[in-house]
Amino acid sequence: MKFSQGLSARIAVAAAGSLVLAGAAGAAFAADPYGDENVDVNVEISPLVEPGSLSLTVAGTSSTLTEVASGDAELRQFDGELPVVTVTDTRTADEIGADRFWYVLGQSTDFVGSNGQPNISAGNLGWTPDLVDDAGDGLVILGDQVDTVEDTGPNAVGLVDQEFLYSAFDSAALVEAGGTSWSATAGLFLKTGIDVAPGSYQSTLTLSLFEDVYED
Repeated sequence: MKFSQGLSARIAVAAAGSLVLAGAAGAAFAADPYGDENVDVNVEISPLVEPGSLSLTVAGTSSTLTEVASGDAELRQFDGELPVVTVTDTRTADEIGADRFWYVLGQSTDFVGSNGQPNISAGNLGWTPDLVDDAGDGLVILGDQVDTVEDTGPNAVGLVDQEFLYSAFDSAALVEAGGTSWSATAGLFLKTGIDVAPGSYQSTLTLSLFEDVYED
């Protein structure tokens, strides 16, 4: 087989290169270190600074109503206490922004009997909101008492629809005043006619936290 002159030259260069590389590799494996020293590399990573949050907790999952004297021969009354409701705000005033306020609403379902008794309407359940450890600075506002449909007056509607438990007048102002949590409860009262069917009943009272902004 005959090779051209150029191809013969390239083969010779490639062969020489291979020899050089083989020689260099052999030198690396054969070399001894002149000493080893270790260096520890450390880093301190701080936790990420998460933005604050607004949250709602309730110190209990149930409340039992017990019968009390109604003061009305035509009514039966059952009283209880709403577990303490707490709003916690870990945001800064800058995170909250201006003109914002939070509020807690409550709404009940009808009372359903365990043995098929007729339901008792949520309109028969009322409440009297009450602040826990009120600072008295007026920054937290209570909702009005909501009476039952067995009562009279403009608030005699029961907890059929969402009703105010309490609210912040100004979310940022509350935080700037140094607070991080605010609590409220409510006296619950169920009023029925004296002909209410005896038995066990259960309803669900849902508490919800909202935040809104004042509109001009």
